[in-house]
Amino acid sequence: MNKRRFELRCVSKSYDGVPVISGISMTIDAGQHVAILGPSGCGKSTTLRLLAGLEAPSEGQVLLDGTVISDGHRIVTPPHRRGVAMVFQDLALWPNLSAFENVVLGQAGSRCSRKEARKHAKEALAMCGIESLADRLPGTLSGGEQQRVALARAIAPQPDYLLLDEPFAGLDLVTKTRLLRDISALAKQKSFTILLVTHDPLETTSLCNSAVVLNRGRIEELGSLQELLCDPKSELLRVFREQVN
Repeated sequence: MNKRRFELRCVSKSYDGVPVISGISMTIDAGQHVAILGPSGCGKSTTLRLLAGLEAPSEGQVLLDGTVISDGHRIVTPPHRRGVAMVFQDLALWPNLSAFENVVLGQAGSRCSRKEARKHAKEALAMCGIESLADRLPGTLSGGEQQRVALARAIAPQPDYLLLDEPFAGLDLVTKTRLLRDISALAKQKSFTILLVTHDPLETTSLCNSAVVLNRGRIEELGSLQELLCDPKSELLRVFREQVN
């Protein structure tokens, strides 16, 4: 596994003068699969977008391997140069492209050739168990199949970090459980680190070994998930522990 490290240093983000996150500092090491938890509107998705390079902080710095990649109102290193891939809640699949074409186009920012991109797309679809659906349009697929297309598109460029922004909402329990199991296996096979925004204890415990709890734009607690659940300080993790038990 690549020994990579993300770091947020006193990062704040505001939209139109309204603060969303305030003075967040934390580090995320390779292999430290992290769940970003908290109530709606606490800044979970914003934190993920700052790490991905889709947003610039209003204050503070985002670093990767000790190098500043974003700072106040400026993105220094774009998303496709950060070794990250993201799966959004709405999946953001191109409806007029086949599953295979979606995965190929998702590698547009990488340095690989068209031939290599097609090879990676075939491999990613196979790893996600949907190679037989390569020629199908997203609108003809089930919710779980669409999730797998989005996942294949994310892992095809072979990222170091896979960022998941509540992508499992609306899936039935059986489909979700299978998908979580497969993502966990892929993380080991392909050596990528998972950053997951979620409200779901099942998703958290299936994929993550660490957690950060946000509340009103600030970090309420963070650390090893097992240790946090043994002695939770936040109301959210106390409820999580009850559900897990």
